[in-house]
Amino acid sequence: MFQDIQPHVLKNQNDQQRAPRSGDYILIGRQQQVLLMNGTLPKYEDIDADYAFSPDQYQYLLAVDQAAFFWVDVDAVANDNYTVGTTRGFRDLTPAWLAFSSATAAHLAWWYDTKRFCGHCGQPLHPGATERSLVCAACGQTIYPTIMPAIIVGVTNGDKILMTKFLSGYNHFSLISGYTEIGETFEDTVRREVFEEVGLEVHNIRYFGSQPWAPSHSLLAGYFADLNENVAIELETDELSKAKWFQRDQIPHNDTNTSLTWTMIEAFRHHQEK
Repeated sequence: MFQDIQPHVLKNQNDQQRAPRSGDYILIGRQQQVLLMNGTLPKYEDIDADYAFSPDQYQYLLAVDQAAFFWVDVDAVANDNYTVGTTRGFRDLTPAWLAFSSATAAHLAWWYDTKRFCGHCGQPLHPGATERSLVCAACGQTIYPTIMPAIIVGVTNGDKILMTKFLSGYNHFSLISGYTEIGETFEDTVRREVFEEVGLEVHNIRYFGSQPWAPSHSLLAGYFADLNENVAIELETDELSKAKWFQRDQIPHNDTNTSLTWTMIEAFRHHQEK
């Protein structure tokens, strides 16, 4: 999956004393717009005179092996050496470890970018000294990175799995998914989302795996669940355009192995669901 970057190691410790050096990657931009050099993130040694940043402009994000990732909080403006891209394109970077680490770094940069002021008193927030946080010096409010829990569920009925299509956006078949609401366990979310989206009830809910998914600032938990009763689907048409049962040998193919969704689908196809 996307996060499987072995033998490389992601280091998410809050190393705010780390200064940028040769070999480090720099995210330059705001609001998910970033500068790219030859289609990828520029390295520290590539920063030219047009972008002569002071040391305190580099916000440490994370590291992979010995290479750190930093964010510079300025507008992304193209020149002869740089183009402007979006952080959503990071999932397509190569090699795979760079795609995952760049997307994760962008998740943190987005958090710093969108959490500038205290929601309680309105005063500026500043990076915490010892942990990954933003602290208000005026009222003491402490803010931690935004990570939104969500579930993906493969609803099964014997040798069939239920697949859905969104009304807009992603145009391929996928699995039922949704964010966890206040006061819910993941299993509660599975039951609620299945009933809300297709009007079905499930049992034998069992955990499959998890995935940090930086593009939506989420932590995904994957489950399989068995259909309670073979009744008609009642499609929730505000979000979905289609829901269909597929036999294992009829499941559509997809050319990605990065997502938890398609890892689960392939597991079911090959009788490897838990």
